[in-house]
Amino acid sequence: MIEGRAVIDALVSYVCGPDVADPDTVDIARLCLADALGCALLATRHPACTRHVGVAVPGGDLVEGSRVPGSKRSFDPLTATAAIGSLVRWLDYNDTWLGREWGHPSDNWAGLLAVGDYLCRSGTRSVTMGEVLQLGVKAYEVQGALALGTNLNRRGLDHVVYVRVASAAVVTRLLGGGAEAVASAVTNAWADGAPLRLYRQGGHAGERKSWAAGDAASRGVYLAYLASSGEPGQQGVLDDQTWGFSRVLLGDDSVRLLSPLGSAVVDGILFKVSFPVEFFAQTAVEAALALHPLLGGRPEEIDRISIDTTEPALRLIDRRGPLLNAADRDHCLQYAVAVALLTGNLTHDSFADEAAADERIDGLRGRTDVRHEPAFTALHDDPEQRAVPNRVTVFLRDGTRLGPEEVLYPLGHPRRRDEARPLLQAKLVANLTAARPDVAWQPLLDVLDDLERLAALPVDRLMGALTATPDGLAALDATRES
Repeated sequence: MIEGRAVIDALVSYVCGPDVADPDTVDIARLCLADALGCALLATRHPACTRHVGVAVPGGDLVEGSRVPGSKRSFDPLTATAAIGSLVRWLDYNDTWLGREWGHPSDNWAGLLAVGDYLCRSGTRSVTMGEVLQLGVKAYEVQGALALGTNLNRRGLDHVVYVRVASAAVVTRLLGGGAEAVASAVTNAWADGAPLRLYRQGGHAGERKSWAAGDAASRGVYLAYLASSGEPGQQGVLDDQTWGFSRVLLGDDSVRLLSPLGSAVVDGILFKVSFPVEFFAQTAVEAALALHPLLGGRPEEIDRISIDTTEPALRLIDRRGPLLNAADRDHCLQYAVAVALLTGNLTHDSFADEAAADERIDGLRGRTDVRHEPAFTALHDDPEQRAVPNRVTVFLRDGTRLGPEEVLYPLGHPRRRDEARPLLQAKLVANLTAARPDVAWQPLLDVLDDLERLAALPVDRLMGALTATPDGLAALDATRES
């Protein structure tokens, strides 16, 4: 176990250390990137999200700035990072990591893409997607390892602290910073403290939970630029016994790493393959969809629903009473199961006000009992399993019981990776098509499906294609010949 100042030293040594050699790991990073970009482009359908693109600098576009997926506008790297991060996270459809703390390591692509694009377009230096993929693996590992070692949510703090730390570290490295600069960025990121988790919890959940990670990544980019210009770090930021992060915010707990850093997080990442809903609900939705055909089109006959789940799910997404908005609904276990049983589907549109107006949903929520199953929590906590189990049983008015239907490992779990790969590709195609049905996306799909081509591609070529313009996509076809 690594604690205190040794955590900083371990993060710096890792980020400044050798690239990841295993091509299988880098290929999973490719899948993570492609999935995140598909989520970002799908989010451009939502005006509540796109108003976050360039919100800080209306009309302040840079001619050779960083691009944002689905937009023709260009910004400074900080503004672009916030926008990209908001797009990736908006629909709660991007990849996930579960430990003592939870989060979405794909939030870190925002800073790497924005800064890489800016470095290329400003003529500072050419950055390839291979470099971005390597630093992406490290960003995933930093955020995920911190999440395995230290819980924040029990203290009412939000996990985007770990996004800020990871993005600060890898973007400093992208900017050419060495160990001293990376240490400066990381220690200043810890010195920022932690935001409240308030905006993710029932009765308070709202849009901030969708843009908080982009904001954190943008702050990480700012600290990376400061560090690269010679800004000193903050000694004792984790371990000072009066003023340090652990003492002030964690009380009798501390920031720690449980094992050396490698590639375990990317290798074990959890994809949201089919459902844009909080990850602890994924297997419950799978179970509900398996029961849906057994209802025979008679949802009005449901007397009650029973869900057996883990302790974290019970604490985080067992929500009763009014749900205020889409952000509240996609973090409600009962809502997700009710919609899946009623409709046989669950999409990002299922959480909109129009869908929620169906009175049957709240009717079923009110007749749903959510219970803790200790064996499921043990499976979730076991590092060899990392299961995300749920069991759903439906009881009809005539005494018939449907189920129980139990799913231990969601479709996006490493144990089901082969099953998920073609479905992830289908998800990407569906997201791009839904975002812009008028665009011929095949050049982008081809390059995202080919690790060798993607790794050799300059970042600005990829970002140009993501603007969905004919010229940008044609530039990808040109790389095939070169």
